[in-house]
Amino acid sequence: MNGKMRLIITMLIFGSIGVFVKRIDLTSSEIAFLRGVIGSLFLLLASFLVKHKPSFKAIKKNAVLLLLSGAAIGLNWIFLFESYRYTTISNATISYYFAPIFVMMLAPWVLKEKLTSRKVVCIITAMVGLYLIVNPSGAGGAGGSEQHALGIFYGLLAAAFYASIVLMNKFIKNLSGFETTLVQLMVAALVLFPYIWWQGNLDFAGLNSKSIIFILILGIVHTGFAYFLYFTSIQELKGQTVAALSYIDPISAVIIAAIFLSEGMTMIQMIGGVLVLGATFLSELPIVKKAQSPTTF
Repeated sequence: MNGKMRLIITMLIFGSIGVFVKRIDLTSSEIAFLRGVIGSLFLLLASFLVKHKPSFKAIKKNAVLLLLSGAAIGLNWIFLFESYRYTTISNATISYYFAPIFVMMLAPWVLKEKLTSRKVVCIITAMVGLYLIVNPSGAGGAGGSEQHALGIFYGLLAAAFYASIVLMNKFIKNLSGFETTLVQLMVAALVLFPYIWWQGNLDFAGLNSKSIIFILILGIVHTGFAYFLYFTSIQELKGQTVAALSYIDPISAVIIAAIFLSEGMTMIQMIGGVLVLGATFLSELPIVKKAQSPTTF
């Protein structure tokens, strides 16, 4: 299987996360904790099978960033799963795809990158799109316009934490994406453990068989296996190809939610979704300078 096909499969797997999360009878923090435990164990097993030994020296040097980014992953999952509960999967996913916009907004201060006119246009366009999605006259979430807006707010919080992970990863040195993700998943589980223990949510004895099956699928397929496919595929593909194929995730999420949960979007919200996803896609396209050949990645 070539790299492009592996990435397409990965994006389709990611696009189905919301449908599985909605069918698990656990709190968002419990789901996030179990996802981190199962996913990290799968990746740890995969690293042994492919005989890939993480650099413990590099892990130690990046310990602070790995701890912070790992905690951010745990919070990112919690808010994303909460978003699924309060609004439709379509709206939660599109709100979550606001993460690249947050990265663009913070990059001039964190990464000292120039905020170009194209990026400004992308930010404004995404803001307009978000307004159309949040518009109370649009399709409500699980319990009306207030819960719908709350769900989108949680989606934006998840996006903000994801953006922080992207920015922190820029400063992690001498670790591959696979190694970084493995450590971050383990940290996410360790950080979430005392929280759910404090909440008194460590008793999983009452879980029904359906929830057990779905949490195993979420941890093994949507986390361990999907992340393994992702990192092995991007090594073979250009950055622009990865960026373009990544949009299979939100598109498939909308389609899967419509098929299995009968979720829909109003025309106004669909326009808003196109504006948000279009703005993030445009922001990732390389700038072609005059009198030079097109830049490729």
